[in-house]
Amino acid sequence: MSDETPICSAKGCRTTAVWVLAWNNPKIHTPERRKTWIACEEHREHLAQFLSVRGFLKDVVPLDEWREPEGSEG
Repeated sequence: MSDETPICSAKGCRTTAVWVLAWNNPKIHTPERRKTWIACEEHREHLAQFLSVRGFLKDVVPLDEWREPEGSEG
């Protein structure tokens, strides 16, 4: 992550993100690949539910603990 303030991925939200939602679309990504959305406290559950319903959600981690897996892209 860069030095810029991370902003929530929820549409229209400008709040600082504190969570990383790691996901993967098995129809187009290899099993080890992780895409990421970042979320504020308010939108974490909504975004996680959106990904879960589609079977995409792999992990939810506090932003300050997130370590990008090797060979993965955000």
